[in-house]
Amino acid sequence: MKREVMLVHESAWMPTGLDPEVPSAARVYDYFLGGYHNLAVDREFAHRAQETMPDLPVILRTSRRFLRRAVHFLLDEGITQFLDLGSGIPTAGNVHEIAQAVAPHARVAYVDRDSVAIAHSALMLEKNANAVALRADLRRPRDVLHSDVVTDLLDLSQPVAVLMSAVLHFVESDAEAQSIVAGYRNAIAPGSFVVISQGTQETAGEQGEQVIRLYDETDSPFTARNRDQFTQLFKGLDLVDPGVVYVPQWRPESPDDVDEHPERSCAYGAIGRKPLY
Repeated sequence: MKREVMLVHESAWMPTGLDPEVPSAARVYDYFLGGYHNLAVDREFAHRAQETMPDLPVILRTSRRFLRRAVHFLLDEGITQFLDLGSGIPTAGNVHEIAQAVAPHARVAYVDRDSVAIAHSALMLEKNANAVALRADLRRPRDVLHSDVVTDLLDLSQPVAVLMSAVLHFVESDAEAQSIVAGYRNAIAPGSFVVISQGTQETAGEQGEQVIRLYDETDSPFTARNRDQFTQLFKGLDLVDPGVVYVPQWRPESPDDVDEHPERSCAYGAIGRKPLY
């Protein structure tokens, strides 16, 4: 009986054609954040990854808190338009929830290539006139920025925040990752911001290497980057203080945001601003 209930529950958000035997990085992330839109294969993978690196759930939640602080900063800077790339499956503390709690008129466009992420996002946003979800590949900036879904909601002639939180480590090539960021940077208005967080293996040791190898089994293999590789993503942008740091060190709001070992977050974070001239 319990299994039948689960199948009914899953049928509400599982698109047809989904391969239940391949773990999804988006659904694994959802599971680690306490969500329910994941399959047995995702949960089994998550358990194996956590056995390899016990701090992994804490690491992912730390990156999520960075995103919350980034949105608060952007709102303080007067930004009320957000393009969330690789947004994943909606869980507690989504960008529109954070932003609209402060500025109800804030507009958020979510973009993800994962069908489950977009199916659930669409359900969540049905009654929200200021938030939309688009199924598209962030690696094609022109397609994203010229889509009717995005242009109907966001005025790209005005400053916007482009969010790439915990997603570019699923792009293998440094050159491609830089090209993706440049595609959005060149298209957005002066005074816009780009937010990026990225996993690094520099402080993770053998545990990190093992987890990275595990992700080869998912639909999105993982590519870690060091500080210099991460910094190169911000070419043509002015880094906002404090620059490139481990994500807990980016403008912590409370003692819960950062401890004595921020390197254990295994992720860098930064925000760049497009110059006004």
